[in-house]
Amino acid sequence: MSRHEEFRWMTLRIKRMDDTWIEAIKSLAEKQNLEKRKKKKILVHLGLLTKESGFKIAENAFSGGPLGELVQWSDLITSLYLLGHDVRISASIAELKEIMKKVVGNRSGCPTQGDKVVELIYIDIVGLAQFKKTLGPSWVHYQCMLRVLDSFGTEPEFNHAQYAQSKGHKTPWGKWNLNPQQFYTMFPHTPDNSFLGFVVEQHLNASDIRHMNDIKRQNQSLVYGKVDNFWKDKNTYLDIIHTYMEVHGTVHEKGTVHMPNYVKNHGILSGRDLQFLLRETKLFVGLGFPYEGPAPLEAIANGCSFLNPKFGPPKSSRNTDFFKGKPTLRELTSQHPYAEVYIGKPHVWTVDINNPEEVEKAVKAILNQKNEPYLPYEFTCEGMLQRVNAFIEKQDFCHGQVMWPPLSALQVKLSETGKSCKQVCQENQLICEPSYFQHLNKDKDLAKFNIHCQTSDTANDIVVPSIDENKKHCVFQGDLLLFSCAGSHPHHKRVCPCRDYMKGQVALCKDCL
Repeated sequence: MSRHEEFRWMTLRIKRMDDTWIEAIKSLAEKQNLEKRKKKKILVHLGLLTKESGFKIAENAFSGGPLGELVQWSDLITSLYLLGHDVRISASIAELKEIMKKVVGNRSGCPTQGDKVVELIYIDIVGLAQFKKTLGPSWVHYQCMLRVLDSFGTEPEFNHAQYAQSKGHKTPWGKWNLNPQQFYTMFPHTPDNSFLGFVVEQHLNASDIRHMNDIKRQNQSLVYGKVDNFWKDKNTYLDIIHTYMEVHGTVHEKGTVHMPNYVKNHGILSGRDLQFLLRETKLFVGLGFPYEGPAPLEAIANGCSFLNPKFGPPKSSRNTDFFKGKPTLRELTSQHPYAEVYIGKPHVWTVDINNPEEVEKAVKAILNQKNEPYLPYEFTCEGMLQRVNAFIEKQDFCHGQVMWPPLSALQVKLSETGKSCKQVCQENQLICEPSYFQHLNKDKDLAKFNIHCQTSDTANDIVVPSIDENKKHCVFQGDLLLFSCAGSHPHHKRVCPCRDYMKGQVALCKDCL
């Protein structure tokens, strides 16, 4: 990677964290058997870093540009390498052609004879279009090997080209007709996709950590938002916090028009300096934007409480410009739904920031509690290695029915009318597992779970299988690509496949390893 200027930011991150990563793989090897795995040929193609994409992400990485994707790619590449696979990286169309040269130019579209060029391909949406164009007709033989990094997720109704068309979804994304689980997200928010995640970096060396233990928590808060514009119209909310504690910020020095004058601004800090500031801070203050970033997890990992703005009504592509055109109708109930659902109090307080009483009550409660640092296992190096390894070993979209997660984890729930399977499973402290839908798609399958159909038919729709309880009429899925945890039916109850999950490792059920 060091030969490529566009990988510089990623290379620095990987090098900074190498000790932690190596400790993590040793620790994982002690907990589970990592022997007898097959070394796979893996292609990693970063479409977002290619000159052809026109994105300039690598160029802006050092000046406060968006880094979520680069963080995720760094951590994925490290995981694949430490798990012992044969990894080849491409960040240009020329490199992609070189790696796939046995296939490129094979105009017949028939699979090439001989050894497999690759067995697994990690790619992003931009790269996907490049890959399809480069391979021509042969691309169909590689479709099942794709794993697409897609931070916000792609729901089945956008992934299915014909269905998306019929619903009039105008989006440049989606319509790939892959298995929805081939899309890998940043957070476990769309159960139809797979949760790849990333690692929350602890930017400290051993002597820093010793020094950390001497740092006393001050009566101070730190506002989450490097851009002045995020602070607009937030004075009333920040004034309440300021009544009880100092307010600090890390905003670009260029312009601080919307920032109240009592805020102590530190400017943009290095990762290490930010960790020291978080260690002496009690409260990390959300302003409502950016959505679902890594920063709140870093703050919680340093012992801060996070004030998480609640959204009413929830934000989605129906009412929020930011999500318009994204291939999902997911509704965000707060700035950080993962922190709200999977972490919660005492670390996360989800409040209506336009309700002064509610804000004040939360701030007082936070001041009266002592918080230990907390980082969910899935966002540690070891947690990521465990999850990536499980996906490589168990997820298979090339050979028909693969029984993973094991059926022993299946719990069937009937939704209320108007509720999605994602909601119903979540309310039962479970997670919706789309690979189980195929086991609930015949009347004899449902009878095992005491759901009885007198009549039935099939439909190509995202809200089936479902049942009209009055008439005992069941509707089954006619198109396997449309099985979906999202989507609700106004009159029918959805038949929902839920599963348990390991605390701190949502992607895996308790029997999944």
